[in-house]
Amino acid sequence: MDIPSDKKTQEIILDSIADGVFTVDTQWHVTSFNRAAEQITGVPREEAIGRPCCEVFRASICETACALRQTLDTGRPIVNQAIYILNAQGDRIPISISTGVFRDQQGNIVGGVETFRDLSVVEQLRHELEARFTFADIIGHSPRMQDLFDILPQVAVSDSTVLLEGASGTGKELVARAIHDLSRRHDQPFVAVNCGALPDTLLESELFGYKAGAFTDARVDKPGRFAIADQGTIFLDEIGDVSPAMQSRLLRVLQQRTFEPLGTNQPVSVDIRVIAATNKSLQELVNRGEFREDLFYRIHIVRLTIPALRDRREDIPLLIDHFITRFSRLRQKDVIGVSEEALAHLMEYDYPGNVRELENIIEHGFVLCHSGLIQLEHLPPNVRGSDRSQWITAPQATTLENMERLLIIDALRRHQGNRKEAAKQLGIHASTLFRKARALGIELPATDGRSHKE
Repeated sequence: MDIPSDKKTQEIILDSIADGVFTVDTQWHVTSFNRAAEQITGVPREEAIGRPCCEVFRASICETACALRQTLDTGRPIVNQAIYILNAQGDRIPISISTGVFRDQQGNIVGGVETFRDLSVVEQLRHELEARFTFADIIGHSPRMQDLFDILPQVAVSDSTVLLEGASGTGKELVARAIHDLSRRHDQPFVAVNCGALPDTLLESELFGYKAGAFTDARVDKPGRFAIADQGTIFLDEIGDVSPAMQSRLLRVLQQRTFEPLGTNQPVSVDIRVIAATNKSLQELVNRGEFREDLFYRIHIVRLTIPALRDRREDIPLLIDHFITRFSRLRQKDVIGVSEEALAHLMEYDYPGNVRELENIIEHGFVLCHSGLIQLEHLPPNVRGSDRSQWITAPQATTLENMERLLIIDALRRHQGNRKEAAKQLGIHASTLFRKARALGIELPATDGRSHKE
């Protein structure tokens, strides 16, 4: 029986490895190239060996931040850096790389090795997961968001007036657009007006329009937003900030679907769907006499509550992936995720600005991160320095098990140990929560929190 040579043995070993592996000498010429490397790059081994590695391994970091060069210069390995390469067909392939050095018996560096793993399947699964839990640009797989997704089509076809309640940044306009896009009016205009951003005089002319000569500088007729939205949908954002006088005029439009532009007594009729939104409790405003009760009941036909991001933490990883994909495309950067430590902080942060704030945080990370994973130091100081509850410990890895553990601990903390309420927030039965907690090694509090009130 023939005994394989040392070189043949090395090739057999390298070809048995599922990850791509190649080695270089000190002149950056490829000295070995395993079978997985051939499959991932599309470059045959015989074409790779002897060529400069940058001609074979066409990576996004080759020109400016070669990981293997850094390792050979410093002697320090790089582990699981996320980048992109171009294969032989010119396709962009996401991979993670690790590097190391070869030393002779005297300890001198004589070459380097790089291993790389194809992340295409991971990225494909990520896109499929996002597609599964995306509804008209609204993203979420938490029970509260799935309940919202279930009811939106029914609300859309009804043509009834809708009131959207939720804190700033929760995505109320996205929900309003989804209702419009699913309605019979989807081919007609969708007109959004921020009622809280304008004083009464400007808001009145913006909503109702004016005739030439109605006031100084009104030289030509200007149609208002109600007229522009005819046959379509008008979205009245922050309606809780409207003055009592303007509330009276809005009530008439909602009741009669008619209004009078400034400078004329001739009523204008419109066929519109009205969707209103507020970040306040209109019921409390009514109780305090700050909002007309008749207007409240006129817009309160269908009420949808958009949950705050802190109340649907299960959606944070999905939203992070969505924003990273979008910013990678817009900024032309090879950022493909967040580190485990950064994710732990992002999962624990309370997001007073909700989804909009999370989007800003990821954009901040893109400004500071050039490629690979967004690290903790790339996040804004208020997120890096967020106070951690004694209940929460950062996961050791971003596995489903660790994510589940973090969510259960957080739900118990929020409900002062009340297992029934925590299970309700998570969309599971209390017995399931108890079983999962025991399996995940979560120490349940001595009291179940029933004496506490939300």
